[in-house]
Amino acid sequence: MRRVFNTDGYCDPELHYMVDLSGRLNAIKDMVDDGKYFTINRARQYGKTTTLYALAEYLCEEYMVISLDFQGLSFADFETEERFVSAFSRQVLLAADEIPDESRSDLERYAKGEIRNATLSMMFLSLSGLCSASEKKVILLIDEVDSASNNQVFIDFLAQLRFYYLKRRKIPTFQSVILTGLYDVRNVKRKIRPDEEHKENSPWNIAADFAVDMSFSTADIMGMLNQYEFDYHTGMNITDMADRIFDYTSGYPYLVSRLCKFMDEKLPGTNDYPDRGAAWTKEGLLQAVKLLENESNALFQSMKGKLNDYPRLRDVLYELLFTGKPVPYSAMNDYIEIASMFGFIKNSGGTAVISNRIFETVLYNWFMSDEYAGNKIYDAGVLGKNQFIMSGHLNMRRILERFTENFDDLYGDQDETFLEDAGRRYFMLYLKPIINGEGNCYVEAQTRNRERTDLVIDYHGEQFVVELKIWRGNSYNERGENQLLDYLNYFHLNKGYMLSFNFNKKKEIGVREIALGDKVLVEAVV
Repeated sequence: MRRVFNTDGYCDPELHYMVDLSGRLNAIKDMVDDGKYFTINRARQYGKTTTLYALAEYLCEEYMVISLDFQGLSFADFETEERFVSAFSRQVLLAADEIPDESRSDLERYAKGEIRNATLSMMFLSLSGLCSASEKKVILLIDEVDSASNNQVFIDFLAQLRFYYLKRRKIPTFQSVILTGLYDVRNVKRKIRPDEEHKENSPWNIAADFAVDMSFSTADIMGMLNQYEFDYHTGMNITDMADRIFDYTSGYPYLVSRLCKFMDEKLPGTNDYPDRGAAWTKEGLLQAVKLLENESNALFQSMKGKLNDYPRLRDVLYELLFTGKPVPYSAMNDYIEIASMFGFIKNSGGTAVISNRIFETVLYNWFMSDEYAGNKIYDAGVLGKNQFIMSGHLNMRRILERFTENFDDLYGDQDETFLEDAGRRYFMLYLKPIINGEGNCYVEAQTRNRERTDLVIDYHGEQFVVELKIWRGNSYNERGENQLLDYLNYFHLNKGYMLSFNFNKKKEIGVREIALGDKVLVEAVV
């Protein structure tokens, strides 16, 4: 059986190409050795379950590991303490082989419902006895705690863990407890539906900070690609490919594996990519990115659901994407905290930015899809589409020429505030029907601000860089040209494009070419 790139369920090194987890496991073991209780909360499909499975095996020689999954419990199991005690005891019995006889007998009676009106306090006395009788220190791992974290019985369960943790010098208890899920159970209120009263004061405030980086570094990706190259000898440039994959994903595990899966399984054998060697190239990666951004997978559906559940979250992301207004990253801001917890944003030097280019493009597409119907500039892009594609190549100069004409006709009499807020969004709306289905674009997060945005467009393996900027005078314009030159050098391009929104009444609307050393800048002014 050949190994594959896995994006469904946990990863098995015998079946799947994986990054080396040893460094992460060592760091987590240090926390376990120190007796920490903590939560591994990360966004959907971030490798939490895979890490927990690997951790259970990694610790089992030194510790007695009880590894549970709350997905195995039903909603009814949390209705009363008695039902939860029974269900929890069944899971412990299935998960652990080294349970001392007396403790096993107690848990079996709870599991069978033989002890009427069983309570959490009673069960925890039995678990304390298990920890006391066990030859090894006992570790409790629970996956998918989200299944229960808006439930009062679960909150009471956390309270019992907290009580025993605080009394651990006098009462035998677990050496370490690790919970995993999307939500940070230190803030139980986050799981409560938005229209319900928030529950403050989580009983899990004993939890230590979990600072282990679970994203994939470029070196991690290279290690995974080295495994693949050993099997298939594609001739890919592993370093370059790993860098490019990281550029698009920022190491988000699911996105990394999904792109690799497309280049391994979907592209080879097609007209443009007849074999694996053709697929594992820059052009193949761009095609994989396009396929990923246009599919409806479980991760994207989950993200979309969160936007519907939290309307204010949608507003925060819209500001980040379209206005260029810097949003300070403050963990005390409820919606910054939520956006970070769900994986939408990350902290970059104290400023909130979208987590990766893939998410950014997907969010752009979602937000702009609400504006397609009846939008005049979008309709203009649709009507002019045929004149912008020549022999399979995108004519970016012609796009700028027609955009300046259409934009001036439709919005030339609007005030400065409108142009600042809407100008760049309208260019993306104009561009969308032109490249739709054949290309994609993303905004370079490092350059987005009130006055400047760099838009990178991928089309049939070619890349174009368009700087969208607000005119602030000649000196500012010259600085923008120099910045664009740096960016062209980064992408190894000889021609760049600039779209300037100019509020000067004497401006000259149109397109011109400027020679900048060995580069050519095509500038459009509206």
